[in-house]
Amino acid sequence: MGDDDSMDHAMAGRHMEEMGGPMALHMNYSAPRPANPPDDARAREIVALLRRILPRYNDYQAAQRDGFVPFHPEFKQRMVHFTNYRNALKAMFTFDPAAFTSLLYEPTPEGGYKLVGVMYTAPRWASEDQLDQRIPLSVTSWHRHVNLCLPPRGADLTAVDWKQFGGEGTIATKAQCKAVGGRFLRQIFGWMVHVYPLEKSRAEIWAH
Repeated sequence: MGDDDSMDHAMAGRHMEEMGGPMALHMNYSAPRPANPPDDARAREIVALLRRILPRYNDYQAAQRDGFVPFHPEFKQRMVHFTNYRNALKAMFTFDPAAFTSLLYEPTPEGGYKLVGVMYTAPRWASEDQLDQRIPLSVTSWHRHVNLCLPPRGADLTAVDWKQFGGEGTIATKAQCKAVGGRFLRQIFGWMVHVYPLEKSRAEIWAH
């Protein structure tokens, strides 16, 4: 991503930390599928693999040494994505459960980060069958961020009415966005899924 695109995506996603309300206008989920034993087994294998790998990254500095870069840490976020762009590129073409796109950290009061999970990605053009081959749709839902209106380029972000713009904004159509001089994005990024393998229950591990 170029600098402008990166900032646009950060602006679009800076308020995408809690579901409900207007944010629901900007989220799209894959359709759930019936539970079945083979999918359950595959999900357990992924969680077991992640539990073996993740202790290394309890120290976020180890993540940085391995090429995971915090995505716009200057914005206040409930969860910071430390992204490995080499893994992100690989995920455009294939799925390797050991090569997750991002590590998910919660900021701590002391100024550090607490590891909570990982994020896998898939290209925006992936079909639901293709998503299901990566992480079963009977286990969790993939999501994508859609229908976002960003402020005009050059706008003073401290003066922007974020009740209208961005991931928690009430504007969710191109016509509405055009009427206020904004920039409409039909979708940002591709498909994503979060996994919290350090949790205990299946519901918490595959929460979305």
